[in-house]
Amino acid sequence: MNYPFPSGAPDLARSFLDRLRTDYDTFRVTRRERRNRADVTIQPVREVKSLTSADVPLIFVTHNDVVLLNAFIQHYRQLGVTRFICVDDVSTDGTREALLNEPDVDVWTSPVRYGQARRGRNWREGLFSKYGLDRWYVNVDSDEFLVYDDCFNQPLPALIRMLEAQNLKRMAAPMLDMYPKLSEVGAKSTSIDKPWQFSRYFDGDSYVSTLKKRGVSVKGGPRGRKFGEGNELIKYPLIFWDRTCLFGSSPHQPLPYGRNFPSVWGVILHFKFFTNYKTKITEAAEGKQHYNSSEHYQKMMDVLHRDGEIDFSYDQSIRYEGPQQLIDHGFMTKIDFPQGR
Repeated sequence: MNYPFPSGAPDLARSFLDRLRTDYDTFRVTRRERRNRADVTIQPVREVKSLTSADVPLIFVTHNDVVLLNAFIQHYRQLGVTRFICVDDVSTDGTREALLNEPDVDVWTSPVRYGQARRGRNWREGLFSKYGLDRWYVNVDSDEFLVYDDCFNQPLPALIRMLEAQNLKRMAAPMLDMYPKLSEVGAKSTSIDKPWQFSRYFDGDSYVSTLKKRGVSVKGGPRGRKFGEGNELIKYPLIFWDRTCLFGSSPHQPLPYGRNFPSVWGVILHFKFFTNYKTKITEAAEGKQHYNSSEHYQKMMDVLHRDGEIDFSYDQSIRYEGPQQLIDHGFMTKIDFPQGR
């Protein structure tokens, strides 16, 4: 399987034997996860209300992301999110205070850190259980901005209806790491309307994609190109969560695995390299809360110490223009929305 798609759609053809392997792995890992499951404590900062059937909830985890927060909330409100459900991982930059000023945000805290909560997976599973099974959720981080075909005219309820019409339980979306060109960076604002006004570029051709028994895999991007990272980029930011669902060993391959081959794809614009990226990289490297004790952040911090900046741009960098451009380049699929809303 190639990514971007040369034909405009992912090649997801799998044999009967491939499907059997997927089903068996789902059975095996689900049994293990349920046997070893350990709940973690989370508590709301203030009283929370139950969701209604009309709500479009978004669950996210954040740590010191006040610079992106306003743009994040405004973006997802525009897409149709009606409730934000957040675990704040001991932010110290005003993130929690900013969240508590928003009437549609529920803020939760935990006595354990992100790494102890299996990189937030235990928190998310706990929130899904508390807010209700058998419904759709947006599931992202606070530096992840989901876009999909015609997303600013077709809100999330329309997308959900389309997915249900195709009997799909989740939508795939690779993370495209966004970055600035250093030659274009001028005065840096502490707050910005849309983060792609600063981090405007993404890699055009540095990805490797394969079909595995647990789902689609997409790796590469600027971190892979510059630092040799093999981090998984695929996520499922729109997911129908029921009693069969678990995050298992990775948030990039939620159970049951058979649902991880959807034909409808969006893109997550990932703003890891924003105006405050030096501070974030240093904090992540020293905090050791991420995968493999944040080893990849340590590599980036070493470059910062040596060069003062990280220049991710190269001759195949593409300047972001909007969702249609991502379809034209094969990064996500065109969606045939049903008539009416």
